[in-house]
Amino acid sequence: MPYERDIAPILSLAGATANPAQVPIPQRIGGFGGAEGLATFLARKHIDAVVDATHPFASRISGNAVAACGATRTPLVVFSRPPWTREPGDRWIEVAAMDDAVPALGIRPKTVFLTQGRLQLAAFARAPQHRYIVRAIDRPAEIDALPGYKLILARGPFSLADELALMKRERIETLVTKNSGGDATYAKIEAACALEIEVVIVRRPPAPEAETLHDLDAVLAWIADHRRTP
Repeated sequence: MPYERDIAPILSLAGATANPAQVPIPQRIGGFGGAEGLATFLARKHIDAVVDATHPFASRISGNAVAACGATRTPLVVFSRPPWTREPGDRWIEVAAMDDAVPALGIRPKTVFLTQGRLQLAAFARAPQHRYIVRAIDRPAEIDALPGYKLILARGPFSLADELALMKRERIETLVTKNSGGDATYAKIEAACALEIEVVIVRRPPAPEAETLHDLDAVLAWIADHRRTP
């Protein structure tokens, strides 16, 4: 992504992914030590503005950003994908948390496609009657808690044709996902609808108490408005 010469961006990654995608700007990997550590970093590096572009479910990181930016009076904007909305033909079962997704699968044994990422897999060990197809970027640490599974290591975005082929090949009966929003992984929702597969979808946590933008051009304009005055 191009940026103005007088803007010096730094990308901060939590380190959850072993091999993150390459980006053309400087980056750092690892936590800050909570809100206090982030505030210290912002002050030490003379950061003029912060864009919170974390996953919509990374509520702890977003909360720390709000607290740290408030403490240091650093402008903050949240860049978030709009959530998916139910469309005609969607067979959604909405739940509040991943733990609630387990009983939502029901008692009858079925083949379940887990696409919520590498975390919170151990919860599904409470329902050993199901066969689990797990897709993640890296091998999840909790995956061996599942009594029966097939692991697919892959990085999105995924096409509709690929999602349809996978769900047919594995005979998927239920898809489990978070409402991450955006276009990169929406194809699985479209494929489930086309194949009349039920979707157990986890609702988003409360949004951060900060200005939120869903459009990249709007975020770039916000950054331009908050760059340091010469």
